[in-house]
Amino acid sequence: MAKTIILNNYSISVKEYGEKKTKDGDLISVTFDVTSEDYHDVTTLLYKRAFDVKIPERNREFKGTIQQYSTSITNLYEKGNVGEFKLCLLEKS
Repeated sequence: MAKTIILNNYSISVKEYGEKKTKDGDLISVTFDVTSEDYHDVTTLLYKRAFDVKIPERNREFKGTIQQYSTSITNLYEKGNVGEFKLCLLEKS
């Protein structure tokens, strides 16, 4: 399992990682925690929707786009809150 994913040079520690082959390409699924302190940086990054993706433990690099994205909490502006984010990226051919 990969423990880190890097999106546009922003490193994210991963709690869960999965890979799945689809007819449209490889789908990478990750789950990670985001603190109130990191919320702005992470959401600003995710608004870009397309990324240079690196998965060091899997020796993978590719261009990817968001296919699905969700979070367990919407008010991470409150100090001390932590939300669980789920993200699915499709490898662009």
